[in-house]
Amino acid sequence: MKAVISVIGKDALGIIHKVSAKCVDAGANIVDISQSVMKEFFSMVMVVEIGALKVPFADFVDALKLLGEENALEIHTMHEDIFAAMHKI
Repeated sequence: MKAVISVIGKDALGIIHKVSAKCVDAGANIVDISQSVMKEFFSMVMVVEIGALKVPFADFVDALKLLGEENALEIHTMHEDIFAAMHKI
């Protein structure tokens, strides 16, 4: 099982580190990552393997959302099934 994590906000030192550390702490493995900075704006999309999460998925989502709030970032985490359903024609 996988999840898609999107991160958007003003660029700052350590964003990737903070998000990836939260993933590691929860037992999520990063399998793909794409990030860019346009002027002062940071955006990132990560795909993480969640089959071995040490916490319930809802707690993982909440932890990342809180991390975003603490760092003036928008962090959204979505299960791959929901993501795929949203993007079907």
